[in-house]
Amino acid sequence: MCAWCYGFTHVIRRLRALWHGRLTVEVVAGGLSPYAETPITQEEKERLALSWHRVQERTSLPFNYGLFLNRNFVYDTEPACRALHVVRRLRPALTLEVLRAMHSAFYADGLNLADPQVLAAVVRPFGIHENLFYTLFEAEEVIDATEKEFEFAQMIGVTDLPSVYVEGGMGPELLVKGFCQLDELEERLLRHLEMV
Repeated sequence: MCAWCYGFTHVIRRLRALWHGRLTVEVVAGGLSPYAETPITQEEKERLALSWHRVQERTSLPFNYGLFLNRNFVYDTEPACRALHVVRRLRPALTLEVLRAMHSAFYADGLNLADPQVLAAVVRPFGIHENLFYTLFEAEEVIDATEKEFEFAQMIGVTDLPSVYVEGGMGPELLVKGFCQLDELEERLLRHLEMV
């Protein structure tokens, strides 16, 4: 749930479409700001607003800065990551599409994705019934799996979001660190495939 990931989701969706049948895309939640409990400070709001503005300039995607007017806004990304984990279990083929919808709900519509009711509303159009969503969202197994996913991202060395890894002979190998456009991503992917 980072602003650069919001911009990058469109790049990955286009890459997946262009490489249909030759590439499998798996979304791994890095966490960004999981388990936050206190409202973000004015300084953090200004830093985030600047970052969002940079993403908006580079990608032309819409941003709603209204969340920064809420003095009690807690930027906890764990619920959104957990909701994505639920989606992966129920509708794995739609994970990237749901992530796009979640990004749009947060960044463009200004909805608080730390609220399970908001998350249930975002995933509903993808055929996920509210009761089933809540049951899985609150399940210890899903909570634990989400935490393990954060640990996995740390273990493979994710330091910037987004990052793209490819499965190599020795495990995940870093392909791209941070945001890039489709042509650069494709170029790096082709170079990687030539080396394999």
